[in-house]
Amino acid sequence: MGRDVIIACDFNSAEETFKFLDNFKEEKPFLKIGMELYYAEGPAIVREIKRRGHKIFLDLKLHDIPNTVKKAMAVLSNLDVDICNLHAAGTVAMMEAAKEGLTRADGTRPLLIAVTQLTSTDQASMEADLLIKEPIDEVVMHYAQRAKEAGLDGVVCSPLESSKVHERCGNDFLTVTPGVRFADGAKGDQKRVMTPEEAKKIGSDYIVVGRPITQAADPVEAYRRCVREFVD
Repeated sequence: MGRDVIIACDFNSAEETFKFLDNFKEEKPFLKIGMELYYAEGPAIVREIKRRGHKIFLDLKLHDIPNTVKKAMAVLSNLDVDICNLHAAGTVAMMEAAKEGLTRADGTRPLLIAVTQLTSTDQASMEADLLIKEPIDEVVMHYAQRAKEAGLDGVVCSPLESSKVHERCGNDFLTVTPGVRFADGAKGDQKRVMTPEEAKKIGSDYIVVGRPITQAADPVEAYRRCVREFVD
């Protein structure tokens, strides 16, 4: 599977989303729909974006008891998205239940990936807020290994951890990496970041890019710059 750039459509309405997407006359970018947009517009926004020809990463980060997550994933499997995710912290049992729920009667399913640690989390906040004292790299690797054991396809991780995940879990185990910024751009609230070119060098499979594209003066050119730096 080749590398790709996923645009984070962190908008709060269908109107704002389609106003942004209307900028793209030639490309059909891979899109991430997160909590803000999904909670505002519901499954209808997913169906319309799919109808327009985009691939979708539905970023809802499920985390609940295994049976609840299994049932929720069964519902999401009907939306024909390309990637779904959950929190690896929900345990192997939850991840296995999620995969079972996501798998359709014909055996097909979207890719299922696990969030290890959010890119807004650093060592200090992990220790102070989560009472996890191990080095953050080891925590991410442990979560990634558990996700692989549960039969998942990959993880969401910082680009700083992508190559280590591949070393530990294999090159076929996907790494989807937010926290990507242009070298001349602001970091925002991300603490563990990397440029598209750097993410390519260390082996990220997908990069998720939001504000550097969605808030750019020329979003299409910003997207194309990402593709040039990461894919080409």
